[in-house]
Amino acid sequence: MRIVLVGPPGAGKGTQAAFLAKNLGIPHISTGDLFRANISQGTELGKQAKAYMDAGNLVPDEVTIGMAKDRMAQQDAQSGFLLDGFPRNVVQAEALDEALKADGVKLDAVLDLEVPEDEVVKRIAGRRICRTDSAHVFHVAYNAPKTPGVCDICGGELYQRGDDTEDTVRKRLEVYHSETEPIIDYFRAQGLVVTISALGKVDEVTERAMHALKAEKTV
Repeated sequence: MRIVLVGPPGAGKGTQAAFLAKNLGIPHISTGDLFRANISQGTELGKQAKAYMDAGNLVPDEVTIGMAKDRMAQQDAQSGFLLDGFPRNVVQAEALDEALKADGVKLDAVLDLEVPEDEVVKRIAGRRICRTDSAHVFHVAYNAPKTPGVCDICGGELYQRGDDTEDTVRKRLEVYHSETEPIIDYFRAQGLVVTISALGKVDEVTERAMHALKAEKTV
């Protein structure tokens, strides 16, 4: 299957993408991984992206699109893939359609993870990271440490990242609504959008998504 995964920040896209890709036997292609791979490998697109990033500028759509097209052309993606973080806007969505059309294939579904805005804020603003080891992550409501402000694992100090504050989260949501959400309408016009609730336990959301994707495939 060829799938695009969309949803607001805090919807759990990265977590669900990993589980879904494994269950479906297709590669998980995330924008973050694309940038890291191209920059570390010193590709031409990676050099261009790094130059923009080092200057504090946004990477142009054409660079991101080029990276995505190169990745989708690799052997392991020939029978399908799950795109996470791409396309991010309608320009990128149109470029994706053109690239797939050129290869004689098309998307099977666009999975939209739906989460109420207040829940997004609660999820992200409640995160606390260990200063000693950033892999140790807690949440004031869902996974609270035994001692407030102290990591259960190593005793390090827990802190809230600057981009996890409520004000920052709401600004990120505004960007999502203005730039990324329009791609849902773009793909809905093609009959590709499948919307599911991303509330509940991780495995419950995965099961819900798998059921929706299988139903979509049989339509």
